[in-house]
Amino acid sequence: MPTRKQRRRQEKTRRHEWEYVYVDDEGNEVDVAPEDVAASTNGRAQPRERKSQTRKGAQTRRPGRTIEPPSWRRVGKRGLMIGPVVVIAMLLLNRNLPIAQRVVPAVIMLAFFLPFSYFTDSVAYRMYRK
Repeated sequence: MPTRKQRRRQEKTRRHEWEYVYVDDEGNEVDVAPEDVAASTNGRAQPRERKSQTRKGAQTRRPGRTIEPPSWRRVGKRGLMIGPVVVIAMLLLNRNLPIAQRVVPAVIMLAFFLPFSYFTDSVAYRMYRK
C-alpha cells in the first residue's frame, strides 16, 4: 500500500502530458505516432524488474574482511606504532616545558588508548559474529 506521499507523487506524474519524440538521422525531432506509443507502452510506464531480496543476494556479494577476535598482542603492536608518534608530537609541541612534563602526558594518553583499543576490537568482533 503506497503512502500518502507516494500517492501524491504518482498523481503528479499522471497530471502531465508527455510528448514522445525521437531524433532522426538529420538531427530533427520527429513526433511519434500516438498509436505507436499506446501499442508499445499500453498507456503505462514499463515496470522495473525487481531484485529478489532473498538470502541468495547476500551470499553472492564479495566476502568482507574477516575480523579476528581481540588480543592484547595486537593492541600492543598498535601501541608500539602509535606510542612513538604521540611522544614525538608532545616533544615538538611543548618545547618550552621540561622533558618529564612533555613525556608524562604521552604515557598517560597511551595508558588510556590501549584498553580503549582492546574494547573497540571486542565490539567490532561481537558485531562481526552477529
